[in-house]
Amino acid sequence: MALTVEVGVAELAATRFAISPMSETVACLQQLSGRDRNPTNLRWLRWAQDALAIESLDLSHTWPLIATRPNWPEFLVPAPRGAGASITEDLDALRKTTAGQVRSSLARVFGTDLPPAATVLADRPAAGLRAIASELRTAYDRLVAPHWPRIRSVLDADVMYRGRQLALGGARTLFADLHQDLRWQEGRLTLTGEHWQTDRVVSRGPGGLVLMPVVLGSPHVLIKKRTSTQTTVRYPARGSGTLWTADARRPAGSTVRLLGRVRAEILQALRSPSTTTDLARGLNVTPSAISQHLRILRDSGLVVRERSGRHVLYMTTELGVRLL
Repeated sequence: MALTVEVGVAELAATRFAISPMSETVACLQQLSGRDRNPTNLRWLRWAQDALAIESLDLSHTWPLIATRPNWPEFLVPAPRGAGASITEDLDALRKTTAGQVRSSLARVFGTDLPPAATVLADRPAAGLRAIASELRTAYDRLVAPHWPRIRSVLDADVMYRGRQLALGGARTLFADLHQDLRWQEGRLTLTGEHWQTDRVVSRGPGGLVLMPVVLGSPHVLIKKRTSTQTTVRYPARGSGTLWTADARRPAGSTVRLLGRVRAEILQALRSPSTTTDLARGLNVTPSAISQHLRILRDSGLVVRERSGRHVLYMTTELGVRLL
């Protein structure tokens, strides 16, 4: 079965990528609830569960909205206005959700039989949104912020890669490579999967799509039609699988003998994109020494660099992965 969204040429022209700390926060809470758990996040999940066992989170307003149903209210993850919103901007957008949008979103998820938390929110939307925003801010600070620089590096690298795919092969190549369940053809974006009980063609919000890579989320694509002014497509970020394992694995002895220990460890660490500063901190090597090693690895075709705003990210090439 499939979900289909009408996406013509004009909508493709307005389609953009965005990164959202709020999206990661809601996604990680869903992972903690057991909803669509992604095996690549198990190491983070164990860390989060240990942290929450020491000091729990008060999510009395938020948890019933995301942990009890397969679906969840769209207003929890508003479509970012820019390419890389901050958690503060995301929370501001959440608090600005109108009362009508809150009630209609709750009705789409829960129907007429609202649970107590949703009933309170429907009765007093402004106060409820402030409480939810406060809870989500604390959840972000506790569960996402400690890892955000590395998560952001993976998200930035994914967006850069997708941009190249779009430039080289157009929309059909972009969406085919985005996820195995996603296809664009003849003005229609189609998401297939066993979780769709029937074939559905849904209306799209005004404007193009907002494509949002997610690290701490489901292995599936999630399409939300009424998040703000644009429909969002949240998909697993490329490279998420190496984020929590890169530091845990040591390079093979043969790689160490060939490159030297520091360069081999840099190559291993860069399975997850990183900056020079992050590498220096993680490997306890001076930034100047890291830069010298990176120059040699780049000249050898083992590492590539990409600029993301004011930052330069390095990552292991396919040749480097094969060497490891």
